[in-house]
Amino acid sequence: MAGNGTGGPWGNGGGNRGSGNNGGGGDRPPSSGGQGPDLDDLVRKGQEQLRILMGGKGGDNKNASPNGGGSGIGFGGFGLILIAIFGIWVFNSFYRVDTSEQSVELFFGEYYKTGNEGLNFAPWPVVTKTILPVTRENSEDIGVGRGARADEGLMLTGDENIVDIDFQVVWNITDAQQFLFNLQDPKETIRAVSESAMREIIARSNLSPILNKDRGAITIELKKLIQDTLDTYGTDRSGNISGSGINIIRVNLLGANPPREVIDAFREVQAAEQTRDTLEKQADAYSNRVVAEARGKAAQLMEQAEGYRAQTINEAEGEASRFVAVYNEYAKAPEVTRKRLYLETIEKVYSNVNKVIIDENSTGQGVVPYLPLNELTKQKTGGN
Repeated sequence: MAGNGTGGPWGNGGGNRGSGNNGGGGDRPPSSGGQGPDLDDLVRKGQEQLRILMGGKGGDNKNASPNGGGSGIGFGGFGLILIAIFGIWVFNSFYRVDTSEQSVELFFGEYYKTGNEGLNFAPWPVVTKTILPVTRENSEDIGVGRGARADEGLMLTGDENIVDIDFQVVWNITDAQQFLFNLQDPKETIRAVSESAMREIIARSNLSPILNKDRGAITIELKKLIQDTLDTYGTDRSGNISGSGINIIRVNLLGANPPREVIDAFREVQAAEQTRDTLEKQADAYSNRVVAEARGKAAQLMEQAEGYRAQTINEAEGEASRFVAVYNEYAKAPEVTRKRLYLETIEKVYSNVNKVIIDENSTGQGVVPYLPLNELTKQKTGGN
C-alpha cells in the first residue's frame, strides 16, 4: 500500500514538478507552451527588416534578446530619420543669390522681402523663395508666322494701306517683386503691349516712309511707348503706381513688307512710282535749264536795250547841245557860221567820193582827153 501511496497522484505530481527541467516539460500540453517561440520569431524578423531598411546588415542575432535588441535598432533608425529631415530642411532653407539674379521670399505665399546678393536664409516651408535671372536678355518675336494669330503682324497705315510688320522686343527684369506680383502673365503682357504700341505708330504713318526711311525712328518711338505703358502697370500697398519690373532693352524691326497676297502688285506700283519720280525729275531739270537760259537771254537783251537807250539819249542830247551851240554862234555871226557849215558839209560829201580837181588857170588847156584819170587815181591809192 505504501509503495502504491508513493506512486499516487500527489507523488506523481511532485515527481513531475521536480523533474520538469529534465525533460518532463515534453509532456506539457502544446496549447499552453507552444506560442512563446512563434512571437519571438515574429519580433526578430521585424527587427531584421527594420535594420535592413535603415542601412544595417541583415542576419540572425541569436545573442541579442528580442526585447533589448529591438529597442536599440528602433532608436537608431529614428535618429537617422531625424538627421535626414534636418538635412532636407537646411537644404531648402539656405540658398545663394548670384549677381545676375534676384530672389523674392514669400511668407505663406505672401510677399515677405527681397533677398540680398550672396547667401540667404528662408526657413522652409514657412518661408519659400523664388529666384529670377535679372540680367538675362529675353526676346519676344511678333509678326506673321511667329505669333499665335495669323494676322498678328498685319497693320493698317495712316493712308489706308496694309503692311506686314515683323519685329522683336528684347527685355529683362529690373524688379523681381513687381515682375512676379504685378503681372499675371509677363510674356503675354509684353506681346500685347508691343503689338498695340506698334499698331498705334503705324496708324499715324504712311506706307512709303515705313518701307523706306522711317524704320530707325519707328524703333525708337516704339521702345519708348512700350516702356511707358509697362511702367503704368501695378500698384504698391499704398496704391501708387509701381511698374511692371520690366526693362525694354531694344526693339529690332525685322521686316516691313506688303502682305504676301498683294506683294507682286505692290512691287509693280512701286516701280511705276519710281519711273514717275524719275520722269518728273528729268522734266524739272529740263525746265530749270530752259528757264535759266531764257532768263539769261532776257537779261542780256534788257542790258543791250538799256545800253542802246542810254547811247541814243546821250547822242541826241549831244546833238541837241551842239546844235544849240552852233545856233548861238550863228546868231552872233551868221555869214561866218553859214560859210563854215557849208564847208563842213561839202567836206563830208566829198570825203567818200573819188574825185580829180583841175585848176584850169594853172595849165590853161583843160584835161587831156585820153588821160585815164580814174585809173591813175586807183594806182595812186593802191601804191599808198
